[in-house]
Amino acid sequence: MSDATQPTGYAPVYQMRTLAVRINDDLRAQLDVIAQLNDRSVTEEIRIALEGWVETSKSDPAVLQRAETVRADIEREAQTKRNAITAIFGGSAQKEGTSGTTGGSRGRGKQATEEA
Repeated sequence: MSDATQPTGYAPVYQMRTLAVRINDDLRAQLDVIAQLNDRSVTEEIRIALEGWVETSKSDPAVLQRAETVRADIEREAQTKRNAITAIFGGSAQKEGTSGTTGGSRGRGKQATEEA
């Protein structure tokens, strides 16, 4: 429906997701004042603040180091799962998928028996 109503030549509109955040009354009052001073909604102020925090976090050395650790853990886990799949299906799937490997050896064995 959104594809049909969106005029061509415009950037895609990304769907916004709702995030409920519990804050105390003092912080809410401060957000209300800041939003009013900036002529924006509280929601917009929070979104802008979160976008800034995410950008700052991307260059934080501690976050970058943790990201590398997590990436290495993910790669280790993925390799373990690949190895498990290969152990279960890899040998037979590769042999059946290779042309003539399984059928050829059976055929040769049969020929050798018939010739003998």
